[in-house]
Amino acid sequence: MNKSPELIPEDVAARRIAQLEQYHARLEERLASLEARIGSAGGEASAAVFMPANERAELERTEAEIEFQVGQNWFAVAGIFALAIGAAFMLSLPYASLPVGVPVLAGYAGAACIFLLARALQRTFGLVAGYLRGVSMALLFFATLRLYFFGAQHALSIDSFTGCAPLVLVLALNFAIAWRRKSPWLTGLALATGYATAVAIGSAWFVLGAVALLSVIAVAVSLRANWPLLRNAAIPLSYGTYLIWATGNPFLGGAMNPIAAPALAPGLLLAVAAIFAVGTCLRPNRQTEDPSTAIGSLLNCGLAYAIYFGHTVAAFEPELVGAQALAAVFFLGLAIVFWVRENSRVSTFFYAMTGYVALSVAILKAFPSPQVFVWLSLQSVVVVTTAVWFRSRLIVVSNFLIYVAIVLGYILVAERETGISILFGIAALLSAHILNWKKDRLELKTELMRNGYLAAVFFVFPYSLCHLVPRKSVGLAWVGLALGYYLLSMVLKNRKYRWMGHATLLLATCYVAAVGTRSFEPVYRILSFLVLGTVLLIVSLSYTRLQSRQRAKPLDPPVG
Repeated sequence: MNKSPELIPEDVAARRIAQLEQYHARLEERLASLEARIGSAGGEASAAVFMPANERAELERTEAEIEFQVGQNWFAVAGIFALAIGAAFMLSLPYASLPVGVPVLAGYAGAACIFLLARALQRTFGLVAGYLRGVSMALLFFATLRLYFFGAQHALSIDSFTGCAPLVLVLALNFAIAWRRKSPWLTGLALATGYATAVAIGSAWFVLGAVALLSVIAVAVSLRANWPLLRNAAIPLSYGTYLIWATGNPFLGGAMNPIAAPALAPGLLLAVAAIFAVGTCLRPNRQTEDPSTAIGSLLNCGLAYAIYFGHTVAAFEPELVGAQALAAVFFLGLAIVFWVRENSRVSTFFYAMTGYVALSVAILKAFPSPQVFVWLSLQSVVVVTTAVWFRSRLIVVSNFLIYVAIVLGYILVAERETGISILFGIAALLSAHILNWKKDRLELKTELMRNGYLAAVFFVFPYSLCHLVPRKSVGLAWVGLALGYYLLSMVLKNRKYRWMGHATLLLATCYVAAVGTRSFEPVYRILSFLVLGTVLLIVSLSYTRLQSRQRAKPLDPPVG
């Protein structure tokens, strides 16, 4: 027989409940006090208090490594560069009381000592040794520059071939050291000294030849050692060196005047752009376009064309049309190479847009206003066609924005309408039809671009007719335009043209109702309303007949 549980008296239960409530109150007080202390100590201290022992040890080890990195490496690098800058300033002083060769020999001795120190520290302090080696290379180059600059008297003349020989030898030695150490940053330093050598010598043929040769070396080394960043670093160095020369080499005290000789000098920019583009095409991982590849393509075509455009405008203005047309063919050719070779999207876009810009510049220079807008609108159709072949939605979007800018520019510039705006509408119609025809090739998921071109058509054609026909005939002209849209809808079997017809017919109705009732002569007022009413009734009856046909059409038998 089971025993019933023993009942607790009410007074005992009340005392226990009171004790529990007191204990709960004291516990809450202690928790509040602990939270207050943790809050005053800061979030990091609280995390450290409650962090497991292994995680806390890992955090302390990470902090120690960061401190070690800052204390040993960063401070060493900063100190080394500070010493290098100090040595360079020492070599730049005139030292009029000393023989010409003494500062140079002192620089060579310092470079040799730093190089030997780097060799001694290679095993124990490899990072520091690498930076010391770079400082010795820079100091060697700077000491050689002392032969030609900085002093009250110069030991050698940089204008002669034999006088330039020491600089060229030092440059070759720096490249040999960098390649032997297999160091990308030392190779980049050697390239920088090479471009500085070209600026220092300054003669046209030496600068142009050095820029081309150093570009080839940068591309070859980056491909051989798989250092893509070296190629990207050489791009601004190459174009920057050309820009310094083309503006008169102000670093050597020359005036800021564009150089107009030799006449083929701007062609070097296209050649250098081709060299770097070939380096991109020959990279090992052509299957993907990483950010480094995209940035390299943007730098290459952007800097090359910007400097090419500036130099041809400033120094070769009579040949500007031919030069820009050549640039357009060149960059579009590179875009085709990138697309055919690797189906590149980003690089193809950059090179193609650069080619289109060059073609636009050639058109703007070749034709007067407002006829130039005709050719620009035709170029828009060409751009859309090539964009479909490149399968580039970016080009389509960019071209549409440029098309809108062309239309707005024409409206602002043209003093009177001569029918040119009709070509804008035709160009927009052709562009929309091409996009609709090859929409699967472009992989467009929306109708945004096609609708954008059709919207442009809807505004451009009424604008043209409003300026080309007499005011009293505008409504009738818009009615005829609406009928043309309906005919296009029947021929192309595209519902969008019907909607454009509806909108244009509504626009004509509003115009006739608002303007015709007040401003038209009686004959034109009556004629406008009769024609408009007849067309509206015909459209309504057509839709009624179409709807009755659809209702009478037998339904397809159910499947299965």
